[in-house]
Amino acid sequence: MSIDWAALGQVFGVTLVVTVGIVGLFTVGIVGTARTRTEGAAATAGAAGTDAPGTGARIGGLAAYAVCAAAVAYGIYLIVAA
Repeated sequence: MSIDWAALGQVFGVTLVVTVGIVGLFTVGIVGTARTRTEGAAATAGAAGTDAPGTGARIGGLAAYAVCAAAVAYGIYLIVAA
């Protein structure tokens, strides 16, 4: 029995890159959908300010969540199909 070290290294590398990428995308989703005003901005904005993030940030965050969900669904599909 022998171990194909090149294939093992390739699997490790791809797994590392995809994991960091998915975690990064999820972080972008969190930042995009949960950003609020700082206390200083709240004091100067008065009643005109809102606590919700901008439309672009919310859409970007939701798109990041969608990509994460698609990656998880694809992973589950690969496991179940085998």
